Amino acid sequence: MDALFLHSAFDARIGKINLETIKEKHCVVRVAAVGLCGSDLHYYKDGGIGGAQIRSPFVPGHEFSGWLEDDIPSLGLKRRTLVSVDPNKSCEECNQCKKGYPNLCPNVEFIGAPPFNGAMTERISVPISQIVPIPQSMTPAQGVMLEPLGVAIHAVDLAKPKLLETVAVLGCGPIGLLIIQVLRVSGVGSIIAIDPLEHRRNMAIKLGANISANSTENISNTLFKNGAPLVIEATNSPFGFKDAVLASEIGGRIIIVGIPDGDQYTLPAAEARRRGLKIKFSRRMGNVYPRAVELVVNKRVDVDSMVTNKFSLMEAPSAFKKHADNEIGLIKSLIIP
Repeated sequence: MDALFLHSAFDARIGKINLETIKEKHCVVRVAAVGLCGSDLHYYKDGGIGGAQIRSPFVPGHEFSGWLEDDIPSLGLKRRTLVSVDPNKSCEECNQCKKGYPNLCPNVEFIGAPPFNGAMTERISVPISQIVPIPQSMTPAQGVMLEPLGVAIHAVDLAKPKLLETVAVLGCGPIGLLIIQVLRVSGVGSIIAIDPLEHRRNMAIKLGANISANSTENISNTLFKNGAPLVIEATNSPFGFKDAVLASEIGGRIIIVGIPDGDQYTLPAAEARRRGLKIKFSRRMGNVYPRAVELVVNKRVDVDSMVTNKFSLMEAPSAFKKHADNEIGLIKSLIIP
């Protein structure tokens, strides 16, 4: 089969891959669509994220939907049924898993993170336990967007937003835009969206933000005079943590969701300390797929508007370059194998 391989930083190529031997309790999914995620871009731009480095060519892609190649009687699913897939396979034995935090499992096998090949190919073998049944009224694109929506739900769960409080969201890429929508469902007051790119700010307003600005310094709203009680950071900037601190009021709460380019933050320690901030880092998600499905099916979250571009598998190297260059108009791109 054809597949998109990342060989090293800025080296994305189409190559051939064989479908791996089907293991017990696995099934084959014919990939309908796969999202180009911010973490995929980090592998492309930096050659890795923390300890997850590209040491040999691998296939990215962890946000995907597809059609089953065989029946799965244990789930009551028939061949050709459209499904989504949870890319996270936790060990279920470590302390984190036993405490109910599979997203923090140090032994995780994550589809699309090196050395585990992902879904930017035609077919993929996945554990049956990671199949997510979805209503057949959903489209392949909506099935893809359940994974990033799950990340947004998890981040808002950690934030514990209060009724009608003001929230600042830093970064209006796909995760930031989904966080804005989940915040709106949760009953917050004013949402201030901050992003340097105008087309992303415009989308943020369309999807539920009240105010937008290209930086924290350029917010004129009186509600933001002393900072926001809740700040959710969803950027790819090494300065995202610093900006979140400066956007927060004294005694405020910060949720860090983004992954910075270069895997480093720059932070003014005194500003954070003197504010007495409560800071929480968000990683992936827990058991949130049922809520993600419900939000999409009931049209309480709009994932379709965010999909601005679709590329064939052969165009995937170009798609990575366009996103790395922050091409105007791009928000969420899907690869269609």
